[in-house]
Amino acid sequence: QVQLVESGGGLVQPGGSLRLSCSASGSIFSIGAMDWYRQAPGNQRELVATIRSGGTTNYADSVKGRFTISRDNAKNTVYLQMNGLEPEDTAVYYCNALGLVTGGSRFSAWGQGTQVTVSS
Repeated sequence: QVQLVESGGGLVQPGGSLRLSCSASGSIFSIGAMDWYRQAPGNQRELVATIRSGGTTNYADSVKGRFTISRDNAKNTVYLQMNGLEPEDTAVYYCNALGLVTGGSRFSAWGQGTQVTVSS
């Protein structure tokens, strides 16, 4: 079983910054892609950023140039540095990880979500 725990959300003024963290634990053999999603009230969950095990990244057009995803493979942790935050970034942010547990089975795990609110 794999658990993901997120931290770093909060209230920030427009133009401000936040850094989200998500750490995976459990019977992990390897982790492939790690993603950040977000869901605003009344909206579907959307993919914000992806980082693969080799370090390649992809971003939603709405966050390119403002958000940076990174990971520490030794700590099974993914980060999302968010700069230039806008009210439209307000949402619950979720991390997701795909990989293999010891024994070889695949897993897809989600964090519990962390609230990010951008408001003056």
